Amino acid sequence: QVQLVESGGGLVQAGGSLRLSCAPSGRTFNNYAMGWFRQAPGKEREFVAAITSSGITTRYADSVKGRFTISRDNAKNTVYLQMNSLKPEDTAVYYCTTDTKYSAVVAGTSVYWGQGTQVTVSS
Repeated sequence: QVQLVESGGGLVQAGGSLRLSCAPSGRTFNNYAMGWFRQAPGKEREFVAAITSSGITTRYADSVKGRFTISRDNAKNTVYLQMNSLKPEDTAVYYCTTDTKYSAVVAGTSVYWGQGTQVTVSS
Protein backbone atom coordinates (compact mmCIF):
# COMPACT_ATOMS: atom_id res chain seq x y z
CA GLN A 1 0.00 0.00 0.00
CA VAL A 2 1.20 3.51 -0.75
CA GLN A 3 2.10 5.62 2.27
CA LEU A 4 3.36 9.13 2.97
CA VAL A 5 6.31 9.94 5.21
CA GLU A 6 6.91 13.37 6.76
CA SER A 7 10.31 14.58 7.91
CA GLY A 8 11.99 17.77 9.10
CA GLY A 9 10.17 18.37 12.36
CA GLY A 10 11.92 19.25 15.57
CA LEU A 11 12.47 21.86 18.25
CA VAL A 12 13.14 25.46 17.26
CA GLN A 13 13.23 28.84 18.97
CA ALA A 14 10.53 31.40 18.27
CA GLY A 15 11.42 33.36 15.17
CA GLY A 16 13.31 30.45 13.68
CA SER A 17 12.64 28.34 10.62
CA LEU A 18 12.02 24.72 9.68
CA ARG A 19 11.34 22.96 6.41
CA LEU A 20 9.10 19.92 6.38
CA SER A 21 9.19 17.35 3.59
CA CYS A 22 6.65 14.74 2.54
CA ALA A 23 7.27 11.92 0.11
CA PRO A 24 5.77 8.53 -0.67
CA SER A 25 7.43 5.31 0.38
CA GLY A 26 6.87 1.65 -0.37
CA ARG A 27 5.34 2.22 -3.81
CA THR A 28 5.56 4.61 -6.72
CA PHE A 29 3.17 7.50 -6.16
CA ASN A 30 1.62 9.83 -8.69
CA ASN A 31 1.77 13.62 -8.47
CA TYR A 32 -1.55 14.53 -6.86
CA ALA A 33 -2.78 17.58 -5.04
CA MET A 34 -1.08 17.74 -1.65
CA GLY A 35 -1.44 19.61 1.59
CA TRP A 36 -0.50 20.06 5.22
CA PHE A 37 -2.65 19.95 8.34
CA ARG A 38 -1.66 20.29 11.97
CA GLN A 39 -3.09 19.31 15.34
CA ALA A 40 -2.07 20.71 18.69
CA PRO A 41 -2.87 19.01 22.03
CA GLY A 42 -6.51 19.51 22.96
CA LYS A 43 -7.35 21.16 19.64
CA GLU A 44 -9.01 20.02 16.44
CA ARG A 45 -7.09 19.31 13.28
CA GLU A 46 -6.40 22.54 11.40
CA PHE A 47 -5.78 23.22 7.73
CA VAL A 48 -2.39 24.79 7.01
CA ALA A 49 -1.67 24.81 3.27
CA ALA A 50 -2.44 23.04 0.00
CA ILE A 51 -1.03 22.92 -3.51
CA THR A 52 -2.41 21.63 -6.81
CA SER A 53 -0.72 18.86 -8.77
CA SER A 54 0.81 21.42 -11.13
CA GLY A 55 2.04 23.64 -8.31
CA ILE A 56 0.44 26.69 -9.89
CA THR A 57 -2.27 27.22 -7.27
CA THR A 58 -1.73 27.34 -3.51
CA ARG A 59 -3.90 28.08 -0.49
CA TYR A 60 -2.96 29.01 3.08
CA ALA A 61 -4.64 29.37 6.41
CA ASP A 62 -4.79 33.00 7.50
CA SER A 63 -2.73 32.16 10.58
CA VAL A 64 0.30 31.15 8.50
CA LYS A 65 -0.05 33.34 5.41
CA GLY A 66 3.13 35.32 4.79
CA ARG A 67 5.19 33.02 7.02
CA PHE A 68 4.75 29.55 5.50
CA THR A 69 5.30 28.50 1.89
CA ILE A 70 4.17 25.24 0.33
CA SER A 71 6.01 23.99 -2.74
CA ARG A 72 6.60 20.79 -4.64
CA ASP A 73 9.18 19.05 -6.76
CA ASN A 74 7.31 16.71 -9.07
CA ALA A 75 10.53 15.09 -10.31
CA LYS A 76 11.06 13.89 -6.73
CA ASN A 77 7.34 13.49 -6.03
CA THR A 78 7.88 15.53 -2.88
CA VAL A 79 6.05 18.41 -1.23
CA TYR A 80 7.65 20.89 1.17
CA LEU A 81 6.45 23.28 3.83
CA GLN A 82 8.89 26.10 4.52
CA MET A 83 8.04 27.62 7.89
CA ASN A 84 9.58 30.97 8.79
CA SER A 85 9.07 33.34 11.72
CA LEU A 86 7.78 30.46 13.81
CA LYS A 87 5.63 31.20 16.86
CA PRO A 88 4.86 29.06 19.92
CA GLU A 89 1.28 28.71 18.66
CA ASP A 90 2.65 26.85 15.63
CA THR A 91 3.53 23.95 17.94
CA ALA A 92 1.67 20.87 16.71
CA VAL A 93 1.95 17.56 14.93
CA TYR A 94 2.04 18.30 11.21
CA TYR A 95 0.43 15.85 8.80
CA CYS A 96 0.93 15.52 5.06
CA THR A 97 -2.00 14.49 2.89
CA THR A 98 -2.69 13.86 -0.79
CA ASP A 99 -5.61 13.13 -3.09
CA THR A 100 -6.47 13.28 -6.78
CA LYS A 101 -8.87 16.13 -5.96
CA TYR A 102 -7.55 19.45 -4.75
CA SER A 103 -10.88 20.23 -3.10
CA ALA A 104 -10.59 17.07 -1.00
CA VAL A 105 -7.12 18.07 0.20
CA VAL A 106 -8.35 21.52 1.23
CA ALA A 107 -11.36 20.02 3.01
CA GLY A 108 -9.34 17.38 4.84
CA THR A 109 -11.27 14.52 3.25
CA SER A 110 -8.33 13.32 1.17
CA VAL A 111 -7.48 9.65 0.88
CA TYR A 112 -3.84 9.35 1.95
CA TRP A 113 -2.23 10.66 5.13
CA GLY A 114 1.18 10.45 6.74
CA GLN A 115 1.90 9.60 10.37
CA GLY A 116 2.87 13.16 11.27
CA THR A 117 5.98 14.97 12.44
CA GLN A 118 6.25 16.99 15.66
CA VAL A 119 7.08 20.69 15.48
CA THR A 120 7.78 22.43 18.78
CA VAL A 121 8.45 26.17 18.98
CA SER A 122 9.83 27.52 22.24
CA SER A 123 9.69 31.13 23.39
